[in-house]
Amino acid sequence: MSKQKNKPRRPAPVAPAVTPASPCPCGRAEAYRDCCAPFHQGRATAPTAERLMRSRYSAFAVGDTGYLLRTWHPTTRPTGLDLEPAQHWTGLDILGATGGSTFHTEGTVEFRAHYSLHGQADSQYEHSRFVREDGQWVYLDALPSA
Repeated sequence: MSKQKNKPRRPAPVAPAVTPASPCPCGRAEAYRDCCAPFHQGRATAPTAERLMRSRYSAFAVGDTGYLLRTWHPTTRPTGLDLEPAQHWTGLDILGATGGSTFHTEGTVEFRAHYSLHGQADSQYEHSRFVREDGQWVYLDALPSA
């Protein structure tokens, strides 16, 4: 039996860490500390369905599964989340929204979330439903594609 030489492995590219001073991953023109971090840290709640959706995107970008689960409606929330460590979220496009303001109890947000996985760029499209639960916006589910 011949021994094969171990070839050195190239490490997977690492996305730069999001720091408090970094631009917020959600795409708003604010630093992370002033935009989505207060939601993630429980110091504030998202005032609209769109802000909740943006903060959830940022939670994927920073790996905050606790926030994702806390902001998921109890009837559709999974018991846990395992995020793909090689997936790096690279941008968010809000394509449209209905309802979801401070005066509504329901709303939708249509978006495209961009990411790279193992060096391959891709995106995820979703038209999400949000509802207010005990005065807080939560993610309910994705509407079926037309």
